Amino acid sequence: MAAFLSLSSPTPLTTRASVLRQPSTPFKGNPSILKKASSQFLSLQFQLKSKNGRSVVVLNQASSSSATPVSDVRFRLDNLGPQPGSRKRCKRKGRGIAAGQGNSCGFGMRGQKSRSGPGVRRGFEGGQMPLYRRVPKLRGIAGGMHAGLPKFVPVNLKDIEAAGFQDGEEVSLESLKKKGLINPSGRERKLPLKILGNGELNVKLNIKARAFSVSAKEKLEAAGCSLTVLPGRKKWVKPSVAKNIARADEYFAKKRAAAAAADQASA
Repeated sequence: MAAFLSLSSPTPLTTRASVLRQPSTPFKGNPSILKKASSQFLSLQFQLKSKNGRSVVVLNQASSSSATPVSDVRFRLDNLGPQPGSRKRCKRKGRGIAAGQGNSCGFGMRGQKSRSGPGVRRGFEGGQMPLYRRVPKLRGIAGGMHAGLPKFVPVNLKDIEAAGFQDGEEVSLESLKKKGLINPSGRERKLPLKILGNGELNVKLNIKARAFSVSAKEKLEAAGCSLTVLPGRKKWVKPSVAKNIARADEYFAKKRAAAAAADQASA
């Protein structure tokens, strides 16, 4: 007890402190964002000497069992990193005997790959038919062709019947969206409507669509529905081509009129 009281006495003391370092961890991130453990005391050992030659040793060592591990560390982009030893640098090939990798340094003795320059491109097989040209191709959208893309939003007659339309109502792309029958997204939002003939329809409706299948047109006309074919977007052509098309339409219209007049005269 007297030795501890001597710490506050005016007698000059000589203090020597040695700090024991904690073991390193494999954590490679930013340690400033980690929370501190509950035990913040380092392992310290003080040796105090007084003039009378008596020495007092004060040992303060934090127990390793009392330190709680940090478990609520949030992983971020600044503290993520690969495991030690999982990333390995590629072998840096030398040039010549002085590199210590042999005379050819792993490039071989002769050939295009052993000489300087960019080498061969990817997929090149020496001039023979490459693999990406040997394999069979798929038709349509699976093969990357534009012809396989859908051109319409199809709706069957059985779906219109199940939607609960009443007599005299209008069936169009907007009304089908309100009923929740179709929900086009992405590229399909710009596609027109096409009516298909799967199923039956027993009510008289006013149907407006870009196209009708042959079976759907027959069934709708038999049910007494009014069909309206909406015009599509005209394809742009050169003015000279448009002029030739107009002249051809006029010519064939005159021929049809002349043929109809001849049939009436013969009748």
